[in-house]
Amino acid sequence: MFTGIVEERGEVVAVEPLTDAARFTVRGPLVTEDAKHGDSIAVNGVCLTVVDVVDGAFTADVMAETLKRSGLGKLGQGDPVNLERAAAVGDRLGGHIVQGHVDGTGVIRSREPSAHWEVVQIALPPELSRYVAEKGSIAVDGVSLTVVSVDDDGFAVSLIPTTLDLTTLGVRQPGDVVNIEVDVIAKYVERLTLTGTRDNGGVEEAR
Repeated sequence: MFTGIVEERGEVVAVEPLTDAARFTVRGPLVTEDAKHGDSIAVNGVCLTVVDVVDGAFTADVMAETLKRSGLGKLGQGDPVNLERAAAVGDRLGGHIVQGHVDGTGVIRSREPSAHWEVVQIALPPELSRYVAEKGSIAVDGVSLTVVSVDDDGFAVSLIPTTLDLTTLGVRQPGDVVNIEVDVIAKYVERLTLTGTRDNGGVEEAR
């Protein structure tokens, strides 16, 4: 589990295509200082398992399904990425519950700078937009954000200077693809509503 509070902005060192996957090498001195084989690190919001750690960089294998569903398949050598280690039990939950299981991708529609923050509009496909609510939580490229507004085609978020400076969202431009993980609570609520509940006395279906 993650919190959506990015620890550092790393860099893709290499991408090695495999038969039905790809092996990524990512530089991140902070997140690798205590990392070991089998640990989890979120890369742009995608939970990856560490295969090896060498000189401030780690390698991870990415399955074809992950490459297809997320924006990792579009990354290449030198691209910046948001990095976060898995949350430790007892730590403060600074963002919200982020699983690192990306639901799909969105596209940045526009950026509106102001004196102290920047409003970013992101387009979403219909199968994801139904989970987004005004003032709710959403993870964009692994960054925990609060939804400012919602429309038929997507949503808007406000980025503070710290987010702009320390994450890749500060350099994303209109047309760029971003990874989206909606609030897991919304997905469970929908699932329970559609399937109903079962008790010891029989079946109770939601109407």
